[in-house]
Amino acid sequence: MTREFAAGGVVFRNVGKETLWLITQSTPSEFYPDSFWRLPKGWLDDEDGGKKPGPLTRGVREASETEFQNAALREVEEEGGVVVEILDKIKTLVLSLTIRGRGKVLKFITFYLMRYSGDSRDGFGFETSEIAWLSYSEARKRLSFSSEKEVLDEAVELLESKGLV
Repeated sequence: MTREFAAGGVVFRNVGKETLWLITQSTPSEFYPDSFWRLPKGWLDDEDGGKKPGPLTRGVREASETEFQNAALREVEEEGGVVVEILDKIKTLVLSLTIRGRGKVLKFITFYLMRYSGDSRDGFGFETSEIAWLSYSEARKRLSFSSEKEVLDEAVELLESKGLV
């Protein structure tokens, strides 16, 4: 079993009196042939033009908090097409996955609570087929994975504890 480290974000924006949450729909790929709704996230670094996990992702070198945050900001911009500000760390998920072509992977994904600042000038990248800004209940319903629904729940609690809703 290999280890991988990733980072991402739970992004919100206030529109009038409503808080909306960003979720993204994946584009089918060689590793993930089915499309699913997710929170934006990705490897800390990569090699070979994005085809292989880099040394930070593989845990060859321990990543600093700054490197985790920079990866989260980059991945949210790439997959969500938005520029954001990190407000706080939510949690690190630990998942045991079997990934086509790579076998068993123990994946550590650190999520941050992020506030929307604006749209990225480049929009979202090829890994995303669609984005949606939804209410909490609609976002939670549409997310494909129970672990990410729990991260969304914790993001809402954290946002409320900061008095930002």
